[in-house]
Amino acid sequence: MKASDTAMDFKNKIADLLMMKGYGYLRRPYEKVKYAEIPKADDLLHNLEGYPHAFVLASLMDRRIDASRAWSIPYELLMELGDFSLPTLLTPKLDSYKTIFNRRKLHRYNDLMAEIFYTAVHKIHNDFQDNASLIWSSNPTSSSIVRTFLTFKGCGFKIATMATNILARDFKIPMKDFSCIDVSPDFQVMKVFTRTGLIRQNARKEELMYVTRELNPAYPGVFDLPAWEIGSEFCKTKNPECSNCYLNRYCPKII
Repeated sequence: MKASDTAMDFKNKIADLLMMKGYGYLRRPYEKVKYAEIPKADDLLHNLEGYPHAFVLASLMDRRIDASRAWSIPYELLMELGDFSLPTLLTPKLDSYKTIFNRRKLHRYNDLMAEIFYTAVHKIHNDFQDNASLIWSSNPTSSSIVRTFLTFKGCGFKIATMATNILARDFKIPMKDFSCIDVSPDFQVMKVFTRTGLIRQNARKEELMYVTRELNPAYPGVFDLPAWEIGSEFCKTKNPECSNCYLNRYCPKII
């Protein structure tokens, strides 16, 4: 067997192991996943029947700060306002939200994220009749959910695909397909795909997206959480713990 054949076989093994792990997450029964720093914040996020907007608003906050801190912001607003119903969230003006965000130091970019939060609350009121679950109810296509998230101010491709993936994988929201749930081009995911040789060194984020579509067109986002976990837990930027990683046998360890 040629060395090139062996390398390709190892790449296929790596992809298969990541897919197996990802589909395991998709198929497991619903259980409460920890997203936030505070247990009660997770209770709020998981209450899709009572407060589906909490999930949407938290998703929009998840950028440029630690994820658990971002996902705690709806609960912080609940503590500030005393309630998290849409009528309550619609009451403060934009300047009031900016004051709250800055006083409580909710985010790295408090003024910007206060505006994104405020705008999203009013969009849910105006476009979804105070019911954010209309975004994912009625067994929609994955493309419909991603597209709808993209209509929110400040929501880019990474957040839209991440939120849709979480709804499918963790909340078990029925969808007609998963084909438009792409991998979020997170630093950890890019690092793992580079070190395993699945994408080239210094590859653009678009290459990651198209490689995962090629590897598993039915659900490209299946690679997202497994790769992120490996990047966070084992494949560290310095002193990676390769011996603890289930990809170790096949990984070329491109550093």
